[in-house]
Amino acid sequence: MDSNRSCERPQSANMEDYLETILTLDDLRRPVKVTQISEVLNVSKPSVTAAMTKLAADGLVNHERYGRVYLTAPGRQMAEDVRRRHDALRLFLTEILGVPEEMAQVDACRLEHHLSRESSLRLLRFVSFVVESAGGRPEWLQEFAKYAEAPDDDVDASIPPRRPRAQRND
Repeated sequence: MDSNRSCERPQSANMEDYLETILTLDDLRRPVKVTQISEVLNVSKPSVTAAMTKLAADGLVNHERYGRVYLTAPGRQMAEDVRRRHDALRLFLTEILGVPEEMAQVDACRLEHHLSRESSLRLLRFVSFVVESAGGRPEWLQEFAKYAEAPDDDVDASIPPRRPRAQRND
């Protein structure tokens, strides 16, 4: 299998943003219409309509002309996957790296389109493991928070050499 093809998503980042926005608006129990999507994403109504036409052709939404937009089952599944990736990244950035919430939201929106489902699940599990461990926040995480607050000129920008993995003799 071509390694580049295995990383491709069936929808572009923009289309994933539309799906995620529809899911978020639907969660608010509001009728989802082109106008609301346009306002949330700060794009024109014709752009939203064109996107809805494409997503409908792909079987991900149902769009009533001048009416509501609904996610289909596959559309909902894809939107939930985008949200899961976003949440995993946001939690990692805020809870582990200590990035401010607003910056973490922006960065998660940018990165979510490049993270696989498996990696997002593992990232969520890692954050949960670290944050919800029986002993509370581990000492190393508290030490990292201090380290992360150091002035930029105190940080050695070089990446340490990669250590070889220990071989398992199972």
